[in-house]
Amino acid sequence: MSDPADLDWTPEGAPVSRRFGDVYFSREDGLAESRAVFLAGCGLPQAWAGRDRFVVAELGFGTGLNIAALLDLWSRAGPAGGRLHVFSVEAHPLSRHAAARALAAWPEIAASTRRLLDAWPASTPGFHRVDMPDLRVTLDLAVGDAAWALRQWSGPADAWFLDGFAPSANPAMWSDAVLDAVAARSAPGARLGTFTVAGAVRRGLQARGFQVDKRPGHGRKRERLEAVAPPGPLSRPPERIVVIGAGIAGQSVARALSDAGRTPLIIDAQAPGSGASGFPAALVTPRLDAGDARIAGLYAQALERAGRLYRAIPDAVIREGVLQLASIDRDAARFVRVAAQAHWDGAMRPLDARETSRRVEEALDASGLWMEGAMAVRPSAIRQAWLRDVEVARRAVVGLEPHDEGWRVVCADASPILTDAVVMTAGWGVADLLPQLGLSPVAGQADWVEGVSAPVAVAWGGYAVPTGGGLLWGATHDRGVAEPTVSDAASARNLATLRARLPGLALHIPEWPAGRRAAVRATTSDRLPLAGAVPGRAGVFVLGGLGSRGFTAAPLLGEHLAARIIGAPSPLPSGFAALVDPERPNRRSETFISGSATKRP
Repeated sequence: MSDPADLDWTPEGAPVSRRFGDVYFSREDGLAESRAVFLAGCGLPQAWAGRDRFVVAELGFGTGLNIAALLDLWSRAGPAGGRLHVFSVEAHPLSRHAAARALAAWPEIAASTRRLLDAWPASTPGFHRVDMPDLRVTLDLAVGDAAWALRQWSGPADAWFLDGFAPSANPAMWSDAVLDAVAARSAPGARLGTFTVAGAVRRGLQARGFQVDKRPGHGRKRERLEAVAPPGPLSRPPERIVVIGAGIAGQSVARALSDAGRTPLIIDAQAPGSGASGFPAALVTPRLDAGDARIAGLYAQALERAGRLYRAIPDAVIREGVLQLASIDRDAARFVRVAAQAHWDGAMRPLDARETSRRVEEALDASGLWMEGAMAVRPSAIRQAWLRDVEVARRAVVGLEPHDEGWRVVCADASPILTDAVVMTAGWGVADLLPQLGLSPVAGQADWVEGVSAPVAVAWGGYAVPTGGGLLWGATHDRGVAEPTVSDAASARNLATLRARLPGLALHIPEWPAGRRAAVRATTSDRLPLAGAVPGRAGVFVLGGLGSRGFTAAPLLGEHLAARIIGAPSPLPSGFAALVDPERPNRRSETFISGSATKRP
């Protein structure tokens, strides 16, 4: 669990940090101070005039007052059609309840305060992304040390709110490492505002190329600082983007690009969802890793983000919570270690055989792990929501060719398509176009019936998932099979596995299913996804190798990929981005424990 704020409250109702012995905002008028020091200090709203995207970074999220004031200004004076991206850092997050108590002092910004509180980020360590779509605002909160958070963030920021506790009380927030990162993560001409005029801060900013000026302070403070980063050209994102593949990976990239104002063209040889993303239900579960904190953290963030996005879609979530059954004796101890990881903060609960039996409503001799944030979802609802405003062309892509203006997408039955950037999301279909990625096929068949219910979604390597009107179960894993066919033998294998794990549920299943389907999963040698630029092919990107966790990983990784394409801040810490980078070194002979590599014996 993250280190929470340690608060006192003044008689007037203002929060005070016992840890740092400092107030969160001015006792005279915190909102007026935020507006003067940070909003006006960064030249807002004039600085974002005419911009289609503007990025504000903040050190010291605290009560959220600066962000609430920013949202209020954006709602009144933001550029038409523009998008605001906020990145903030907080090592000791307040609870939503404490923030609401603090922010209640300013009813004049109540609407913006309510939007922020309704989207209040989680407090576990790491990055957390939330959306305020009615305002076209995205907020990324990094819970952790400021120097770490800035090293992990991709930037760049157009404006900085430096609002940590005073340098005398919290020197780590104003260290050389932090100021180095602020300079490195600043866009050309970025503006900076802060309440402090401490000489070390002023000299530190000047040494890093900022033009620094003292300005009249607010309230009891005589002076404050404003600073401007060196000028330079702003990057121009690609205008034409083609996404090849309309499964959950392509849908996720298309949604993220559309939300960022860059709606792509999707190309698929068949109808959207015709591949592995087209079953009547899908599990959204993390990869459980008790030994590698980075992999566990990546999937914890992916699960959190997927859950937020799916819950926003009507009828997308079929069932909340998934039960993972132990498959071998040591799983019980592994589940205890997983549940203790800080990323989960109580969302994972080991269960004994008695509690497992109670949840599945039949007697089992197996322990389990209750995954609170996991879920069963309806792929058709997600597909409809995320492709609603996206053009999908039904064409078979047979090649990519470099072109003076980018890339030529060569289609079997139509003229080539010229584009600035190409995103490969076609699952196993990526292997033919980009064989250097080393993808491998794993075929699988799942079966389903209507009219059979299950109390919970259950996973064990296979799965039994409610569909909303019936039950989906399976799936076979046939490695190396690239062209699967539906078969009676696969159905028999699936039913035999279901009978072995959930015999009571299997009694309600007919000998032959009402529906069945086979598809191919694309996997990598280290079982980690690929999300990033394709080595040696500038302007070509890939989201693939998702295996059986596409509905968990694709939403977050789609946002990461979209950010890479258009030059926006990524929701992924750089350590997690390295895990999924297609250029990552071959790790077949290594295992990673708590961020360090050790050779296998």
